[in-house]
Amino acid sequence: MELYFLLFGDMLNAGTVLALAALGLLINEKAGIVNLGAEGMMLCAAIAGFATVVNTGSDWLGFAAGAGAGALLAAVFGVLVIWLNTNQYATGLALSLFGTGFSAFAGIQYVQAKLPERIQFSVPVLGDIPLIGPALFRQHPLVYVSMALVGALVWFLYRTRSGLVLRAVGESPESAHALGYPVRRIRFMAVVAGGALCGLAGAFVSLVYTPLWVEGMVAGRGWIALALTTFATWRPARVLLGAYLFGGVTMLSFAMQSAGVNIPTQFLSMLPYLAPIVVLAIISRNPAWIRINMPASLGKPFYPGS
Repeated sequence: MELYFLLFGDMLNAGTVLALAALGLLINEKAGIVNLGAEGMMLCAAIAGFATVVNTGSDWLGFAAGAGAGALLAAVFGVLVIWLNTNQYATGLALSLFGTGFSAFAGIQYVQAKLPERIQFSVPVLGDIPLIGPALFRQHPLVYVSMALVGALVWFLYRTRSGLVLRAVGESPESAHALGYPVRRIRFMAVVAGGALCGLAGAFVSLVYTPLWVEGMVAGRGWIALALTTFATWRPARVLLGAYLFGGVTMLSFAMQSAGVNIPTQFLSMLPYLAPIVVLAIISRNPAWIRINMPASLGKPFYPGS
């Protein structure tokens, strides 16, 4: 039982990376913007956060640096696709490639660097409960922040006027523009906010999930987060559940390897990436269901003068 609870705790930790990034991409897509650059933003944020902590000793400055790096790259992406009307898919892929290369170059001197001693967090009293305590109440604060963020995002999108306007921009930017809403500005703010969350996810990888810097350490999680938004049919609560599902698959593959299961390690390492493909293939069997839930103007450019 103790092993199962520890595995559950690791699942929450692994799922938080995907949840933060996928929620950021969800905000983008609710506004009608597809950003394929999550992987690059997360890598740049990972090295930005890691380098900041190595030089300052402050984890919170590291997370701020990671969020700032993600927001900055997202802002560049936003200017290109929203005001200069470049292709969203091509620009996102370029951002991903740039982030991968730039993070590798910037992180050369930090490959052997070590972070200050990690702080072990625990919720008073609850953290001492047998079995449940270590799994649920000894997590990093950002694990709980990601859970709270889901509730805040649900409230914002479906209970506030600003959320309604954001969804309207993603559904019909022409109608929103006709009503006097600044469509481009709203889309830009959504892109920057989503980039900041992707950056926070990247910093979480290098500061909490695997506290070190290695080139390419995000290891495809940005792409999994992108698939997760479709898997969740653009619903924040489903994003969180899907993130924990895929995080659990990752931890299960590690547990099976350490237990010496007689399965090739290459196949076990492939499981976290195979799972989203299988799920998306199943979902895609009903295209009408995806169209009903997908923002109508997702990936489509907007020209105010037309």
